[in-house]
Amino acid sequence: MTSSWPLYEVFVRGKRGLNHVHVGSLHAADDEMALHNARDLYTRRNEGVSIWVVKASDITASSPDEKDPFFAPSGDKVYRHPTFYDIPDDVPHM
Repeated sequence: MTSSWPLYEVFVRGKRGLNHVHVGSLHAADDEMALHNARDLYTRRNEGVSIWVVKASDITASSPDEKDPFFAPSGDKVYRHPTFYDIPDDVPHM
């Protein structure tokens, strides 16, 4: 029965994109089936150039409820961001 198959998260990189974007989820018996089903479901209009499938159980994520305490330690590291000095005109920057 498919409900006992593992859940996979699907990420697709589009032809014009540089990053893989989460596009959905699916159940599959194994990694190969997940990859083929992801191709069939999420790139039907030939819009993808790369697909990642990841077992949902293998993903570790921070909790949105803990965003303030989890990300607070980076707030006191202002030296990581060049906001307190001027960048000379002859230095390329984004």
